[in-house]
Amino acid sequence: MSVNVADDEQVAASLAGWIRELTFVDRAEDEVTALLVDAAVAWGTGQGWRVYRRAPSVVSLPPPYEHRRSSLDVACARAGGAPIVIEVDRSHRRRTVDKLVAESEAGRIAIWVRWGTGTFEPPAAPVRMVTCPVTSRRGLGGQGTLYSRLPASDRPAPQHTAVDISVDRQGDLFD
Repeated sequence: MSVNVADDEQVAASLAGWIRELTFVDRAEDEVTALLVDAAVAWGTGQGWRVYRRAPSVVSLPPPYEHRRSSLDVACARAGGAPIVIEVDRSHRRRTVDKLVAESEAGRIAIWVRWGTGTFEPPAAPVRMVTCPVTSRRGLGGQGTLYSRLPASDRPAPQHTAVDISVDRQGDLFD
């Protein structure tokens, strides 16, 4: 199991900051997952680490493929610390949590990037969660559900007038 809790938290916070900058409009489920995997790859590469897509996991596949290994969405090898493994999912899958726990027990920092429109129930430690809230809408013409993530606005609320505005019986405004 990864023993440096501060490093685990710092790594997860760094990835969360990177993901927070990601924006997109009207993307299908597979496209959003691919965008998040690409973002995780870019984050790891930006740190100067070796980054692998579809890296082999320590976990075997279920029967009848138990002789093969499951794969991870992203894995990062870094000289100065424990390896990092990242799984990207929209839904809560028990198998994902089990895989990440096994990876953590093997000495890796395990991060679950969850995206979606609902609330995210955090997994038990030592798995770290990075969330990516999105909005959704039904697409036109059989497009299915489309997801968007718009930039956060840090602008203050607009000033409101202190003037008392009343309406007369005809619906005209006057003061």
